[in-house]
Parts: sequence; structure tokens; C-alpha cells
Amino acid sequence: MTISEFLSDHLHQIVLRTVFAGVAAVFLLAAGTQAGIVILLGIVWFLVFLTGWVIQFVRSRARLLELQSIMDGLDQKYLFAECVPGGRNAYERKIMELSARAGRAMISAVSDAEAAQQEYREYVESFVHEMKAPITAAGLICRKADPEIRRKLTGELAQIEAHVERALFYARTQSPEKDFIVRQENLAQIVAGALGQYQALLLLNGIRVETSCLEQTVYTDGKWAAFIVGQLLQNAVRYRRNGNAEPVVMLSAGRVGKRIRLTVSDNGIGIPAHELPRVFDRGFTGSNGRTRGGSTGMGLYLCRKLAHSLELELQILSKEGEGTAVTLTFPAR
Repeated sequence: MTISEFLSDHLHQIVLRTVFAGVAAVFLLAAGTQAGIVILLGIVWFLVFLTGWVIQFVRSRARLLELQSIMDGLDQKYLFAECVPGGRNAYERKIMELSARAGRAMISAVSDAEAAQQEYREYVESFVHEMKAPITAAGLICRKADPEIRRKLTGELAQIEAHVERALFYARTQSPEKDFIVRQENLAQIVAGALGQYQALLLLNGIRVETSCLEQTVYTDGKWAAFIVGQLLQNAVRYRRNGNAEPVVMLSAGRVGKRIRLTVSDNGIGIPAHELPRVFDRGFTGSNGRTRGGSTGMGLYLCRKLAHSLELELQILSKEGEGTAVTLTFPAR
């Protein structure tokens, strides 16, 4: 609290007391009191009330600093009203009591919301796991179908499985620390897992995959890292370039100091420069996504969230008409 703020809060009292002092001075002069005595009384009155204002300002400022210190020391700020010592007067105690009641109501509401969110997350995970069984069964049935029909159905089933997997990981991002385990992993195996999961989709769309220098050791959660790579592969398929040029996806790795950098690049249609800063935003599909359809705007958003949880650096470079390169930098041990 500054002096100007204090004076602003007590301006009405200052005005009233000044008016009262002026009226009293006029009355004393009218009653025949000597002007010198009136002036002396005015000086004494001013000094008394100035001292009172100074003491009140110092006490108020000290109280605010005390409350600010308590607030700064709390990890859970909403518990402030429960941790503040009793008020110094009846008015302050009433304010603190109302604040405590409001805080308890908020904590109850937040607890209910968290319980509902946890219940919904568990339902989504259960739903996703139940969906995997009929998807696998449908894939086995497709093997007996006509080759052309089998090829098309396999591609569609791969898309369904990708969407289901994305829903599962989206639910898990609400509390990632309960699911992932960071440990030593082989980068080539992570990439192989992602390629195996989306092999049908890549073959169906004629995507040629090239790999380079993937025999690296990284420290991450293999399942989550494979999911990120899988999302990048799906984007490469969805935004491939139509024409004579063969669509290619290149996965290469290299060492940068003590860290390992994985780059997933393609020769697709690329991303317009003005849309590049927004590609990690939730639900952003961009002009390419709206033109080609099927985009949810969730793939790169989930990649960024999972990369943040795993302490991975995620960068994207793209040039419209030439292709896109996404870089994942794994932390040192």
C-alpha cells in the first residue's frame, strides 16, 4: 500500500475532519477567542490527527506485508484464508471468516470437478481398450476378403485405430506422471514400433520410408515417444504431395552435445508460413487440413503436450510446396 492509496481510501474522513476543524475555528473566533489561540489549537489538532494517520498507515502496511508473505509462501494459494491468523478487529475477523467459507466452497467444487474428470478419463481409457478388440478382429476378417477390398479396409481400420489411440493418449495427458516411465531406450526400436503400427497406412498410400543413424540411446518413455513419432508419420501421409514425385518420409538421428536429435521430414505439400506458428494449437487444422479433410487439429497439439511432459524439445520447419521437418531433441541422461 502506497501513501497515495492510503489517502485515497481515507479521503472522505480527511475532508470531514477538515470541515469540522474549520467550523470549530469559526465558532471560537465568533465567541471572542483570540486568533493566536485558535491557530495554536489548529496546529495541535493537526499534529494529533497526523500522528494517528501515520500510525494507522504503518500498521495497515505491516499487516498487508504480513498477508502477502503468507500468500507467497503457500503452494496452494486457495488455502490462504485457512492459513491467515485471526483478524485484529471484529470487521477483519468477519472478512476472514467469509473468505474462509468461500475458499472451502471452492475447494469442494474443485474436488468434485477433479473426481468427475478422473471418472471420465477412466471411462475413455476403458472405451479405447474395448475398441481395440473389434478393430483387431475386423483386421483378421479382412484377410479373407478380396485383395483390393482388403487393402482399402486395412487402411480405414488403421485410421480408426489411430484415432482411438489418440483419444487414449489425450485422456492420459491429464495426469501424465502416473503413466510414463523414463528410462534408457533404443531410438531405433522406438521408430520401428511406430513404423510397424502404421505400416498398412504407409503402404496403402505408397509412402517410401528412409532411416538413418537411428542406433542411438535415449532417455524417455518408449511408448509415449513412439506415439509422437506415429503422429508425425500420420501427418506425412495425410499431407503428402500428389503427382509424379514419390512421397518419402525420412527419419534420421544425430548427436547434439550430450543430447540426441531425431528429425522426421517429408517432401509433402508443406505448411504456409503464416500458419506455422499455430500448428501446435489445440484444434487448429489450417488451410491444408480443411482442404484435404480428416484433420482434427489434435495430433501436433498432443505431440507438444507429451513432449513437454517428457522434457523433449519439439521444433517444426516447413516450406509450402517443398515439405516439413519436425525435430525431437531428447534430454541428456
